[in-house]
Amino acid sequence: MKYNLAFKYRIYPNKDQELLINKTFGCVRFVYNIILYTANKIYEETGKNKIITPASLKSENQFLKEVDSLALSNAQLNVKRSFTNFFQKRAKFPRFKSKKNSVKSYTTNCVNNSIQIEENKYLILPKLKKIKLKYHREIPKNYRIKSVTLTNSNGNYYVSVLTEFEKEIQKMPNSDKVIGLDFSISELFVSSENQRADYPRYFRMLEKKLKKLQKSLSRKVKFSKNWYKQKMKISKLHEYIKNCRRDFLHKLSKKLSETYNAVVVEDLNMKGMSQALNFGKSVGDNGWGMFLRMLEYKLMFLGKQFLKIDKWFPSSKTCSKCGNVKEKLKLSERSYKCECCGIEIDRDYNAALNIKNIGKLMLEY
Repeated sequence: MKYNLAFKYRIYPNKDQELLINKTFGCVRFVYNIILYTANKIYEETGKNKIITPASLKSENQFLKEVDSLALSNAQLNVKRSFTNFFQKRAKFPRFKSKKNSVKSYTTNCVNNSIQIEENKYLILPKLKKIKLKYHREIPKNYRIKSVTLTNSNGNYYVSVLTEFEKEIQKMPNSDKVIGLDFSISELFVSSENQRADYPRYFRMLEKKLKKLQKSLSRKVKFSKNWYKQKMKISKLHEYIKNCRRDFLHKLSKKLSETYNAVVVEDLNMKGMSQALNFGKSVGDNGWGMFLRMLEYKLMFLGKQFLKIDKWFPSSKTCSKCGNVKEKLKLSERSYKCECCGIEIDRDYNAALNIKNIGKLMLEY
């Protein structure tokens, strides 16, 4: 079976390469906006959905010939994808791309071995040729490079190398190594072994510093040099928080995937929960959805099971010892006391035990 896996590296382009990269960012943005504008205009005039090609724009815009043609083709595909997501109600109506966006990117494809890694320190890309690369993770030889997405984030350049490989995943035999995880706003999760993730809550830790920087930004003249400098500081702090969160979640998900043969969670609607309970910042800070995605693919690659139980299952209201279900249980009640068997237990730990028990019934043998 074929799988895709991406490897992210930092690159160090020289001045000429940096100039061409930034020119490509601009051309990709230009092509995307023109195609989107034309598609909207054609629909208004004729009622038909038509996406023009980047090649049709080159005769009137000669500067487009200076950059990678595959990057422009991917801009067209991005417009198509944006409309598809809109019509399938997965996203809002496509918007024009702004020059002032702090993150700029473009994607190019590997055709006839046009993308290669040389001497473990250079990346060969169309038009750019050799770029210095920080090759901290080796790509296995049996992995085929499909495409590369080049990104400029806060003045630093990165590449995400998308690879394709074939692997026959052998499912591991079932054992007692099953764990249930109950989502926790403050600690990420509580497990059926009464372990807490002890998530550091990076956003909350740096929220004061962020507010101070934002307050300073509000006092500066909009679009002035100092205003842009301050915006860059805020953007860098956001990126630092994001990187800390991702690093923690990667390490935690790896540890769980290597320790257990099956992980069971609730299929929660995080967006609805954050809006209904006013937990927006806290839900966004702990990155539960990101954590589950990491956990799922890591378990899959190891031939292990990732199980989701129904979100309407009353895991918090059900007694993990006798199965009695309480009619009411307030969110402020942090311990569970059963009226039938008399057990008194931490609310989240009780829920995690119930999640594990239901998950055991769903295991594929």
